[in-house]
Amino acid sequence: MKRINQNIVLDETDKKIIQFLSENARRSIMEIGRKIPISGAAVHQRIKKLEDAGVITGSRIEINTEALGYTTTAFVGIYLDKAAHNANAVNKLKKIPEITECYYTTGNWSVLIKIKCKDNHHLMELLSKQVQTIAGISRTETYICLNQQIDRQISL
Repeated sequence: MKRINQNIVLDETDKKIIQFLSENARRSIMEIGRKIPISGAAVHQRIKKLEDAGVITGSRIEINTEALGYTTTAFVGIYLDKAAHNANAVNKLKKIPEITECYYTTGNWSVLIKIKCKDNHHLMELLSKQVQTIAGISRTETYICLNQQIDRQISL
């Protein structure tokens, strides 16, 4: 890994390490080293440099929400009365645990959120009693996800 201007340029070894960790963040350093092949110490040093540079920002467990009964995913475009209401609205949205992602966007909506719900009734309750009652939100536009067809990290 090296920097050119403000951009980080990865070599093939860094890309392979990131690919292996993206596929399985629990993969051992020794296993990665055997597959590349470089020493476990070299893999560890490279991962540390990638973390320090902000290329790798963590690892996490993914929860299968459907196994827990959250079978409905929806994307909700939120229209705000004024852009100045964004910070307050987002602070209120953060308090709703079913909202898993939130984006400040261009286009028709001010904010786009992703919601995981148990069913359509649960979604309706969240929208009507929590989301749409937030001061500054004028209206919402909801899209129910039928099937997630791509779920991946960016390919290097």
